[in-house]
Amino acid sequence: MNKAIKQLAIIGPTASGKSDLAIKTALKTDAYILSIDSLSIYKEIDIVSAKPSKEELNQVKHFGIDVLNPDDYFSVDIFIDLYRDIKKLCEKDGKNLIIVGGTSFYLKSLLSGLSSIPNIDANVTLKVKKELQNLQECYKLLSDADPEYMQNISQNDAYRIEKALLIYRASSLTPTKWFKQNPPKPIIENLDIYNIDVDRDVLRDRISKRTHKMLNMGLIDEICYLEQKYTRLPHSMGSIGIVEVLEYLDGKTTQEQMCELISTHTAQLAKRQQTFNRTQFENISSAKLEDLERILT
Repeated sequence: MNKAIKQLAIIGPTASGKSDLAIKTALKTDAYILSIDSLSIYKEIDIVSAKPSKEELNQVKHFGIDVLNPDDYFSVDIFIDLYRDIKKLCEKDGKNLIIVGGTSFYLKSLLSGLSSIPNIDANVTLKVKKELQNLQECYKLLSDADPEYMQNISQNDAYRIEKALLIYRASSLTPTKWFKQNPPKPIIENLDIYNIDVDRDVLRDRISKRTHKMLNMGLIDEICYLEQKYTRLPHSMGSIGIVEVLEYLDGKTTQEQMCELISTHTAQLAKRQQTFNRTQFENISSAKLEDLERILT
């Protein structure tokens, strides 16, 4: 019989010490770690994502890291499937689970849940596959039927157009009507969430030091390799730390300006993360890193 596991989440802005705290907590509580980071999920994006080191990854079994290629599609529903698989593995192995990372939107999605989709049989799948040979016609069809749902979907977003069309053909309802009739259900309930509270001046200093550390580790060479192998088109190539290096490679900035821009944009991201964490979660425990270390380890 599978063991009931304990789960907790550690969140906080970038460069706040989440990964180190998660490893210490995992060692103390016999847990696996699931990363919720929108860049660490990709293979080969190593330095700019500030992934845990190989030594750290060897200390505790990590998931959600090096899962996809940089040009693979990634969305929150893929992450939720990953979470379900890891939870089953934890139950099988008798391990607890620590969810950690800066992309708290994924955690919010686990708590809020996703709406179910209709049963899609082989005939519907085949019909939709044929229709998708003309993507623009599919986009027009869906936009006419459900302008509310389609207004935030690009006419070139084949993945989301296919998903919307499958719902439309399988249920005979527009996606908007389907989701209203099938509201989301939480995937995790009663989760303890610990938020690292960091003074912004301290955080800016940490971010600046981390940016220069990444540069010394070979940041520019990593981005050159990624651009050569995957081009600039994948969504992942529009991330902070990558865009600024590409601008430097284009001759638009100096190396010093590049570092300043990475630090500035990362600090702006950290501010958004802090606001999101403060406003989007209930029953959250916020404390300084050293206080959370005493509580959790």
